[in-house]
Amino acid sequence: MYRAAIPNLFTLGNLYSGFLSIGYASMGHYKSAAILVLIGMMLDSLDGRIARLLRVDSPLGKELDSLADVVTFGAAPALLMYYTSFSKYGLIGLYIAALFPLFGAYRLARFNVTPTSASLKYFTGVPITAAGGIMAFLTLFPHIPHIVLITLFVGFSFLMVSRIQIPSLKDVPLPKYSIIVTLFLIAVILTMYQRKFGNIPEFLFIAIPLYVVYMLSQFLRQRHFDKKNEKNE
Repeated sequence: MYRAAIPNLFTLGNLYSGFLSIGYASMGHYKSAAILVLIGMMLDSLDGRIARLLRVDSPLGKELDSLADVVTFGAAPALLMYYTSFSKYGLIGLYIAALFPLFGAYRLARFNVTPTSASLKYFTGVPITAAGGIMAFLTLFPHIPHIVLITLFVGFSFLMVSRIQIPSLKDVPLPKYSIIVTLFLIAVILTMYQRKFGNIPEFLFIAIPLYVVYMLSQFLRQRHFDKKNEKNE
């Protein structure tokens, strides 16, 4: 009984991080709010892994995880984006921000009724964890034009409910949590650097996108290799 509660504690920690992120954003502490979303990503990546390790998967844990994700990766990034970029547009900005948790909740509900065998092979639509984490991470860069953020925000909202099939990382031999950990560490380093020196090195605006492109190319390359092996078999 106590063993079954362990992964749920990580899920509740994810939810708590999301709530704190909303609170920090409302008080104007935007960097702390963004980092809390990234902490939520780490906790979200651990709860399912621990549940499988302890063999305590349960419908309760799955539903609790979805409820936590709506807050941490739906409402929290949406409000963070509103306070940092969309508030200047008044009610229209608020309406745009509302798209994220709405579409994210629909995406999670669809995922919960998807057969487990299918979800192990691919995701239908962009996972809300990835979409919310990316948007929160981007708020750490105040020099990004608002039109770019709005375009990405709306784009990810629709990609979450799209029928695009994204290969699951569960069957790809890449470090499953390396991207999440890397984003978190980068966020911490950038925050500490900015507090000490007052600005962020310009080269990072080139280096970070290149790193993301590199990771994506490695992912696609491995996926192509796996498919080739399946055909040969």
